[in-house]
Amino acid sequence: MVPLVVAVVAMGCNQDDCEDFNPTPYVLQIPEGLPSMDPFIPADNPMTVEGVALGRKLFYDPLLSDDNSQSCGTCHLQEHGFAEPQQHSVGIDGSVGTRNAMALINLGWNPNGFFWDGRAATLEDLVFQPVTNPIEMNTTWPEVEAKLNENEEYRVMFAEAFNIEVIDSVHVSKAIAQFLRTLISANSKFDQYSYQQSVSLSNDELAGLVLFQSNEGADCFHCHTLGGHFTTNEFQNNGMDVDVSADEGRYLVTGDENDKGKFRVPTLRNIELTAPYMHDGRFFTLQEVLDHYSEHVQATSPNIDFSNMQHAEAGGVQLEEFEKQQLLAFLKTLTDPSFVNNPELSDPNP
Repeated sequence: MVPLVVAVVAMGCNQDDCEDFNPTPYVLQIPEGLPSMDPFIPADNPMTVEGVALGRKLFYDPLLSDDNSQSCGTCHLQEHGFAEPQQHSVGIDGSVGTRNAMALINLGWNPNGFFWDGRAATLEDLVFQPVTNPIEMNTTWPEVEAKLNENEEYRVMFAEAFNIEVIDSVHVSKAIAQFLRTLISANSKFDQYSYQQSVSLSNDELAGLVLFQSNEGADCFHCHTLGGHFTTNEFQNNGMDVDVSADEGRYLVTGDENDKGKFRVPTLRNIELTAPYMHDGRFFTLQEVLDHYSEHVQATSPNIDFSNMQHAEAGGVQLEEFEKQQLLAFLKTLTDPSFVNNPELSDPNP
């Protein structure tokens, strides 16, 4: 682990107030398996112990929804890699969305926007959207602010974290964003093998690793870079549909025809735990995912990047069944039990 000490800057308090405002800098532990570059932390939202604790409490608090029944943690479950085990997200009134909630893992290193279509530029922006979305938490920020300001515990916590007397949505988003930046996973069996050199991989796991990083094998590494975050965080069309009109992905954000059918490449860390898969949760098992990339890629789907999907015109990488099992064995080495069982990331609310 490489500690990253995040300095505290003034957050709008006057000189007299700042003399009594002294939050504790939060030290991020950066595992060896992640890139040496520091995660992105906005200058106006430095991480503090108080801010992270507040963000964790808010993340799990259903008070942020209209009827106090749903929290961020409702759709992002720790035991599932902070993803959800159902195909589509369901809102407080039973409304069903069209996409699967993405896993929240190593988000501080993503430079390309959040959600499947990248519509939120920062983690702070990300937090604003589910609260007001009519098919998710379906409330308004003034209503959330009123509820928080009526709560003595929250008034104290916001004062300790941000030196404010009146709670507002901006500081709610900052606190939750701070907590999200602590969701760091890089202690899987693969990490222990590759970086810590404390375990060995089985023959099948090693064979799967070779397939993963081979152009003539499974050819996974172009989009899911080996090591680090196991994603490029770019937007790609992976050939699921010829007709992408049901969900045009990144195009809905940019309006660029070249973005039709493109979605953010998800991390493969904890992939064993984050089913179902793809933006619409259509695949319920990893076996189905491998079958798609092996035999069912639609080469005529718009905007496929053939430099990354080099086997698309052949319908996929054409893996033998034993090779799929070897690749599955390797993918399961990316599971990080210490992450999904870390009590410091769990629900702190009684």
